[in-house]
Amino acid sequence: MAKNSLTLESVRHSLIRQEDSIIFSLIERAHFPINSPTYSPSHVSNSTHTFSGPLLRFVVKENEALLAKAGKYANPEEHPFFPEDLPPSVVPPYNFPEFLHPPAASININKDIWDAYVNKLLQLFVAPGDDGNYASTAASDLVCLQALSRRIHYGKLVAEVKFRESPQEYEPAIRAKDRDTLMKLLTFEKVEEAVMKRVAKKAMMFGQEVTLNKDGDHGKYKVDPSVVSRLYGDWIMPLTKHVEVEYLLRRLD
Repeated sequence: MAKNSLTLESVRHSLIRQEDSIIFSLIERAHFPINSPTYSPSHVSNSTHTFSGPLLRFVVKENEALLAKAGKYANPEEHPFFPEDLPPSVVPPYNFPEFLHPPAASININKDIWDAYVNKLLQLFVAPGDDGNYASTAASDLVCLQALSRRIHYGKLVAEVKFRESPQEYEPAIRAKDRDTLMKLLTFEKVEEAVMKRVAKKAMMFGQEVTLNKDGDHGKYKVDPSVVSRLYGDWIMPLTKHVEVEYLLRRLD
């Protein structure tokens, strides 16, 4: 996204597109049961490998190390879950436009996203059970985590655009380090309600069971639309606004 094309409308359009990615990733993950060993602290333990811990952590770290070599995290819109010890890129650098304020651009709340996903969200839309497909489960989790992280960290773009449009509205609260006032300035309840209704409707459309039988079960969905709506209301939008507030607090640095 070029710096001069960064508008609130273009950012909102991207956020709406990302709803599709998140919902499809949840549907893919719901194909597997919870498969608890994927998250067991002792699932990966091998004397020939330096890693020991949950399979999901192993899959994410290995994936991020590979993509770091391909230059993924040179893009300011990408945020690794394990930024420590990432290998350097082996590809020529691309000159990404600098549309974020540098002191605020490094915000990364992936630890909070990981905790919410693994400890709270999964149990809401994944069936209990164990089918042994732990690697495929972890791969599906990876896609979900990346989609959620990208959406939530887009809050930095939202905050930057809003600040540029009305700096006088935000500067007093920023200088006072007033998080509560910033949160109020960033909260639009009617917009949030519309988002929750839209993602629930998308979950109904994307996740309905298709049947040629006219008497089929039209109320059965691969992911409960109310869960997707709750995901946005309880986690995605609050975490996005948390990112926005933290960004704005550093905007004048």
